[in-house]
Amino acid sequence: MAPGKRLGPGKARVTMKIAIIGCGLIGKKRAAALKGRGQLCLLADVQLERAELLAKEVGAEASSEWEKAATSPEIDIVIVATTHDQLARVALEAAKAGKHVLLEKPGARRPGELQALADAAREKNVRVHVGFNHRFHPAMQKAKELLDQGLLGPLYYIRGRYGHGGRLGYEKEWRANPEISGGGELLDQGAHLIDLCQWYFGESFTEIHGWCPTYFWQMPVEDNAFMTLKTGTGKIAQLQATWTEWKNLFSFEITGQDAKLHIDGLGGSYGTERLAFYQMKAEMGPPLTTIFEYPGPDLSWELEFEQFIREIKESRTCQPSVQSTQNVLSVIETIYQQNQVPWLNKAENSS
Repeated sequence: MAPGKRLGPGKARVTMKIAIIGCGLIGKKRAAALKGRGQLCLLADVQLERAELLAKEVGAEASSEWEKAATSPEIDIVIVATTHDQLARVALEAAKAGKHVLLEKPGARRPGELQALADAAREKNVRVHVGFNHRFHPAMQKAKELLDQGLLGPLYYIRGRYGHGGRLGYEKEWRANPEISGGGELLDQGAHLIDLCQWYFGESFTEIHGWCPTYFWQMPVEDNAFMTLKTGTGKIAQLQATWTEWKNLFSFEITGQDAKLHIDGLGGSYGTERLAFYQMKAEMGPPLTTIFEYPGPDLSWELEFEQFIREIKESRTCQPSVQSTQNVLSVIETIYQQNQVPWLNKAENSS
């Protein structure tokens, strides 16, 4: 089959043609991760100048019309990296047009916003991968490998902390507007923590308790989130996501009967990515310790896209999936309901 030949919905060309909708920070990261992994043809952003700047760098066409990028017959894959209020809407139109979709996390503001997308993907036989790139960091991948080998024994609990301190004017950015963002730090970095827990535990949460205060930033959404989550088999996660961590922090501990894993850092301002593997000895006492360090550049975006290509070519269920993302968003929605956040219904009803 010759490269570039047009195929039916759900099929893949030898060289797939790609469009990116949303040319902000994440759109740029997604574009940079595509080198040699497809042909980036079209960039769309409501701010045309942003699309044009990125288009000059990568040699693609620029447009202010996202509908064109989502439905063009020349496009096979659509990467959606918009603000939260537009994610599900744009992805739905792309799926209905027979496009495979890489949908940036958190995928939507609420789990219900994703149902039409799930239905359309099934009807059109297209793949929808939700971009929780943290799963593809090398320390996360190594931790999953050790866990899958059974080296931790039965899992007990996870403790996770993730946060940064914002920047001047943070309270005026779109993330502080609940109609656009759908929520604050719980939906932003908290979604990553919940997704990782579901991935490592291999199940979703059935008992949910959480708090989402606003301590420092003068904004209607939360700048901190605290969660205690429990699965149906009794595994527990204690998590905090914060926009008041004045020194950027990522810390994720997985404890089992026989061993513990501790992932620390994500590179860059979060510090060198590092995995500590602590194995209990028969006589107990200080554990056997193995340290893995990953000082290189962040390749999670590239590795995630490579997996997405495999999912398309092999017609596999995407991981993370729309369903697993709905589970993440259900946890977040439950905590917002528990805390009776005043903007919840308004965000749900806006489009």
